[in-house]
Amino acid sequence: MKVIILCGGMGTRLREETEYKPKPMVEIGGKPILWHIMKLYAYYGYKEFILALGYKGNVIRDYFLNYDFYNNDFTVHLGTNGRIDIHGTHEEDWEVTLVETGLHSMTGYRVKVCGKYIREDNFMVTYGDAVSNVNIKELVDFHVKHGKIGTVTGVYPPSRFGDLLISGDRVIKFKEKTTELRDPDKPINGGFFVFKKEFLSMIPDDPTCDLEGEPMQRLVEMDELAVYRHYGFWQCMDTYRDYLLLNRLWENNPEWKVW
Repeated sequence: MKVIILCGGMGTRLREETEYKPKPMVEIGGKPILWHIMKLYAYYGYKEFILALGYKGNVIRDYFLNYDFYNNDFTVHLGTNGRIDIHGTHEEDWEVTLVETGLHSMTGYRVKVCGKYIREDNFMVTYGDAVSNVNIKELVDFHVKHGKIGTVTGVYPPSRFGDLLISGDRVIKFKEKTTELRDPDKPINGGFFVFKKEFLSMIPDDPTCDLEGEPMQRLVEMDELAVYRHYGFWQCMDTYRDYLLLNRLWENNPEWKVW
């Protein structure tokens, strides 16, 4: 089963890191967050990736075209033959298809464009800016078992803000910031989707189509979207604060590192 990873956004809220590279190439512990996401899928045996490129896609192209050089020592023999000897090997036996999906395209259209490389009955989709320890095998098994067209992973990140409970213009409870999980009945969309191939025909051939807009709403109206609940670790890299947090966690307790 192939995995589409959405890599085309501009990452405007992480401008400190994304001015010169796309957000999926922002590094955690010296490796792009995209690499961390791919390592999770590969750990569960899913090693065929389709990367939906957009903003500064050439940075991602360069990374994979030169993957051996970026991840190994090598010797360059200058002169007429120009031979390059790579010392050592890396463990990634991935198949990576890089697809240009447009600079300003929305996520739904990016998936639509990548659809031409989907041959199997099911495929997966995720965002290129969030890491998790979600069990991909259990997610896929859940999707196959319920039989609906789509599955979305619901996650429960801790609240980063204090909550105000109010009545009219009165504050009746002031709740401090907490590390407690959200209400179990109110997960957020954590990505890590699984879809039947027929979902592709439900996505308009329109660059302004957002995955979370018309296509997903249509699945909801048809009662064809199920939620896989993940109560473990999930963290997006939406801001510079998130970037610092993930790098700090990598040094101390990288819960998403299941490989």
